[in-house]
Amino acid sequence: MFFAFFGTMIIAGIIGYASERSGFTHNGYIPSIIICVGGAFLFFMISRMFHIGFGSPGMNAIVASIGALIIVPTHYRK
Repeated sequence: MFFAFFGTMIIAGIIGYASERSGFTHNGYIPSIIICVGGAFLFFMISRMFHIGFGSPGMNAIVASIGALIIVPTHYRK
């Protein structure tokens, strides 16, 4: 479980960095990484408690990170 958790956090950080680098978001590197890690952490805990998910922990991390970036409306800030 610990390896899956740390892998989820690493994948979420990479997704946050890549989304900012590619221009998908305009939040800044640190806020995008924090949003992705937070969303992945939340989904990881929910998937462990209720046994739901998209298959592998890596796929869960990717979907949760992208979902968190879409849901959190930080693109309105200046």
